Amino acid sequence: MTLSFRHYALLAVVAFLVALPGRLSLPPLDRDEPRYMQATAQMLSSGNFLDIRFQDQPRYLQPAGIYWLEAGAVKATETITQNSNLRHESWPYRIPSLLASLFSILLTAWIGSRLFGGITGLFAAALLLVAPLFAAESRMATIDSVLLLDILCLQALLLRHFDDMQAERSTPYRFSLLYWCALGIGLMLKGPIVLIPALGTLFSLSICLRSMALMRQLRAGWGWVISLLITLPWCIGIAVVSHGEFFRRAVGHNLLGKIAHPQETHGFPPGYYLILFLLAFWPGALATVRALPALWQRHTKPEVLFLLCWIIPHWFIFECLATKLPHYVLPTYPALAILTAASLIAWPLSPLRSFWAKLGVTLYALLWGVAGCLFCAAGPFLLYKMEGHLVAAALIPAIGSLPLLLAGIRLFWKQDWRGGAICSIGTALLTEVGIFLCVVPHLTSIQLSPRIAESFRELRPCPESILLSPSYREPSLVFLTGGRVRLLSPLQAADTLHDHARCTLALVDQKDEPAFQQELRRLGAESILYDQFEGLNYSNGHTLHLRLYASHGQAAP
Repeated sequence: MTLSFRHYALLAVVAFLVALPGRLSLPPLDRDEPRYMQATAQMLSSGNFLDIRFQDQPRYLQPAGIYWLEAGAVKATETITQNSNLRHESWPYRIPSLLASLFSILLTAWIGSRLFGGITGLFAAALLLVAPLFAAESRMATIDSVLLLDILCLQALLLRHFDDMQAERSTPYRFSLLYWCALGIGLMLKGPIVLIPALGTLFSLSICLRSMALMRQLRAGWGWVISLLITLPWCIGIAVVSHGEFFRRAVGHNLLGKIAHPQETHGFPPGYYLILFLLAFWPGALATVRALPALWQRHTKPEVLFLLCWIIPHWFIFECLATKLPHYVLPTYPALAILTAASLIAWPLSPLRSFWAKLGVTLYALLWGVAGCLFCAAGPFLLYKMEGHLVAAALIPAIGSLPLLLAGIRLFWKQDWRGGAICSIGTALLTEVGIFLCVVPHLTSIQLSPRIAESFRELRPCPESILLSPSYREPSLVFLTGGRVRLLSPLQAADTLHDHARCTLALVDQKDEPAFQQELRRLGAESILYDQFEGLNYSNGHTLHLRLYASHGQAAP
């Protein structure tokens, strides 16, 4: 079956409806997302689209491409809604990730359809859509969803050249031009990292085929110049503005540093991504493991070889890096989804002949079932554990998904792998939508920043008030308060509150309060309690007891 425009339109609608729940109401989800959003907000306010900064600190981690996309989304949203107060709300910054995730699903379906037929393409798109790692990243205003789309564009264009090479026909120039433009855009998004999946696939195919024909098919002789021309103007500009500091930090520390040394406690031994795969690609992980014998039998076929050359170099390189984060191997998931879907749809089921193969798949299936049960119960469990109560709406997805999971387990036991996969996809769909729509909004204990920001807006004594925060230093608080936060030590906060008593507030945790109050008393000042907050700082797991203070000289609101 060939996929028509109607199939792709329907798939886009389904993907949009699945990705939408929780997008408008979710607070900033991790430490990186509010850094991206605040840096973009400052870019819009200052009009400086070259030098990226978070408050007064340069943010020299990767080029400016993602910030430009988010700035364009916010500006377009402000124009359409005629609302100029959106710059410190989360959802406009997530629009690029939403659009990128939709097109990533469509491109996965297209590549799968081109290689193995339309049904396989749709099945692969469904497996990717419900993968927890993809579902989480597609809801955040970070770079990963947009980078995934760019890599999928590169691989789709490379596939067109690969097919033409096999058919011994010349690829039209426009497809080669698009490939090198996509590579240039990838460099503007993530720098040299994009070369790992792009050139890794290209070089691996050339080595396996023992031919440079694919290089010639891509017109690499002049194509790299196009990529260079896209990135060069910004590179020159940022080198001048930062006096070379951007490249020292982005390449010397952020890129090369991650290769040799684990950064920010994200160091794990090789094999980390293989272990994480069970959860990150649930429910497709079990079918992927079951497909390994079929993959081995077909690894020399062109369509399988293309996907393996996409997956293996990328995965191997990131397993070897000292710093590991789950999303580093996300660009391999579309290829894994396509191979998994092909094993369920396009290939006959190969019997497991070896005792050890049967044992391995059986043990993995048991782990998969346990993970599925935990996945179904995760929402209500988290809500009860963190908030001490349950909400009826949080139970509905769990009640609906558990029977589907049990049906899927039963079908897998009967060797009906296709039926089991369909049931487990439904399980993941109901569970994820339920978590984002019915559970996360009720997890108030981890939403410290939104609660503090709302209180600060209501209680601030002046329109331009500053919030001093010596204890709670989360980027989400900086973003949600419009950049009005100053991250100081307890003693500095007390001094600043005393010196600027009329318009300043201070947010202090109980562990820092003795030093803060002692310094205020030394200065001859007193504090007034305006508000207090208790909750969990989910980025480090610490429980905080925060108090919002004003100086004695301020009138209580």
